Amino acid sequence: MNEHNAVDDLISSAAQAAGGWLGALPVAVVATSADGTIVRWNQLAQELLGHAPQQMLGRNIADLLHPGADRSLGRSLWEAAAMGRGVMGTVTAWHRDGHPLEVEIWAAPVSDRQHGAATVLVFAADAHAARRIRGSSAVWDGLFARSPVGIAILDTQLRFLQVNAALEAMNGLPESAHVGRSLAQILPEVNAQEMEDAMRQVLETGRPVLDRRRVGRTPSEPDHDRVWSCSYVRVEDPARMPIGVIASLVDITEQQRDHVEAEAGRRRLAMLSEASMRVGSSLDLERTAQELADLAVPRLADAVTVDVLDALAQGDDPGMGLTGGVALRRLGKAPLSGSRVTDILDPLGRTLTFPAAAPYSQSLAARQPYLIARLGEQADAPATRHAPQPAQLVSVGVHSFIMAPLVARESVLGVATFYRTRPVGPFGSEDVTLAGELTARAALSIDNARLYQREHETAVILQRSMLPQHITPPPGIAVAHRYLPASDVNEVGGDWYDVLSLAGGKAGLLIGDVMGHGIAAAAVMGRLSASVRALARLDLPPVGLLHHLESTLADLAEPMLASFLYIVCDPATGHCTVTRAGHPPPALALPDGTVRLLDTPPGVPLGVGGVDFTPTDIEVPPGSLLVLYTDGLIEARGRDIDERLAELTQLLADPQRQLDHVCDSLITHLVPAAADDDIALLVARVGG
Repeated sequence: MNEHNAVDDLISSAAQAAGGWLGALPVAVVATSADGTIVRWNQLAQELLGHAPQQMLGRNIADLLHPGADRSLGRSLWEAAAMGRGVMGTVTAWHRDGHPLEVEIWAAPVSDRQHGAATVLVFAADAHAARRIRGSSAVWDGLFARSPVGIAILDTQLRFLQVNAALEAMNGLPESAHVGRSLAQILPEVNAQEMEDAMRQVLETGRPVLDRRRVGRTPSEPDHDRVWSCSYVRVEDPARMPIGVIASLVDITEQQRDHVEAEAGRRRLAMLSEASMRVGSSLDLERTAQELADLAVPRLADAVTVDVLDALAQGDDPGMGLTGGVALRRLGKAPLSGSRVTDILDPLGRTLTFPAAAPYSQSLAARQPYLIARLGEQADAPATRHAPQPAQLVSVGVHSFIMAPLVARESVLGVATFYRTRPVGPFGSEDVTLAGELTARAALSIDNARLYQREHETAVILQRSMLPQHITPPPGIAVAHRYLPASDVNEVGGDWYDVLSLAGGKAGLLIGDVMGHGIAAAAVMGRLSASVRALARLDLPPVGLLHHLESTLADLAEPMLASFLYIVCDPATGHCTVTRAGHPPPALALPDGTVRLLDTPPGVPLGVGGVDFTPTDIEVPPGSLLVLYTDGLIEARGRDIDERLAELTQLLADPQRQLDHVCDSLITHLVPAAADDDIALLVARVGG
């Protein structure tokens, strides 16, 4: 009994000396006497070699060796035991099932203080499993020591147990400063609470957490924020109970910065792309300025104003210099309401005057953006001398602003001002660049609108000057006429009309439309109008007159087309000859209220050439109306042309009205507020 207890004590002492191996590797424990007789055989020995304790006690340990194995190790084992030394090695044992098993053993003599005899304590384990564990341990030790990834081991209370050199460098603290303390204790300037919550989640669920971002400052770099990608894995004992967390950290500050810059670049390109579609599409000065303001809020700024030179807003040239100061008219503002910032700023339409020393004037004169990154009493002092708004803006939270001049074709057109109140930091260099790109695009659109407005006005003046100023029809015919140029956002065309006195008391009623827009179309219209008047005096037949007009178009440097309608009317007899060259058909309203479109050959526009024109003779009862018009009267977006012609004939159902009333009725009902095309209208009452 005493001997048995002594052996148990020996085994217990040896097991304690074996340390971590017993927790990581199933190790059989066998004890023998000095001559090799087995005196102890535990359960793990049975699991390893298949023999039960009662089968092995009293047998010599050499009986376990494979018959073909070298038995010198066995002899050296007990020789060493007799000499008081330990031995370790790998032998081939014979499993009870009859197959060889490579076993790694560690044997050492242990003195029995009570009996003085030597007992040999043998630890045995599967050699393959032992090598695998030693290899894993070596890999882990190498990885932990030399990995560039920061690695930490924490216990279940989330206190540091061990950190590697990489994490020491990241945190700027030695391992001794970590051990026994939590993340919040050693790094208060990172989002420690969020990270510890993630680790607790890993401990509770066993599910790893990957790529959780840690942001803040550490003693290694106390003046700059860093970003780390953190992953957490639970560590378990053989019973799968949690014993801690392994954390791995990778510094991704540069990648994060690149990502942020790339995202900012994509947003900037998207904003500029949207600006190319939204800003300036109307060729309207005020609308373009407002489009710029609306686009920049809230993606770039919290409030924006757009001010254009007052001279430009009045339709004059921008002017050459700004040495004497500047007068600006506010044409854009966003948001228009609901903002304390814009409530302080001057309203739309207000003209603002600044002396040469004011920041507005200096920004325009320098043609460079003007940035105040942090607005305050000292920074806004120069502006406060010229207006009270800067101090008021600071009081409502404006902390940063940019003034970007509107410059196009080397001309200064105005300035856009961007205000920021949100807590995202001040405007930076990238914001200044974006503001400059936006204002450059808007400035070009504003200048295009200015140039177009000038050309539009010139074309209207030219067009009106070439229309007949005083129409005097021959006896027996009364006429009324109207001309409406296209709206400001559409180009003027080449529509015209005329009434000519012909030989024999006849009248020539004509209307035409030069295809195209702008000054060129108006000029060609003038040439055709003059040619018709000259040719009509020669008393040419209608077909001959149209061929001469084609020759006039053929003399142009660039080919042009024109539709034309020519009616020769004898008011005494009511006989009329109608000739069309690709023009809409005239309407005839009889005295009894019957209205129809004259069904005559349409012909082709002047300038096509190679096609004869066909005149049509009709009889018009006294008191009838002949209505000539250009296509701008009957064409409308989204409407069928036949429906529009039907409306036209319905509006002519009362031919007894005064001719001016007839014209006004047609214009009022058929023409939208902003006409897409020029409109010419000629109404004639024949006889009666």
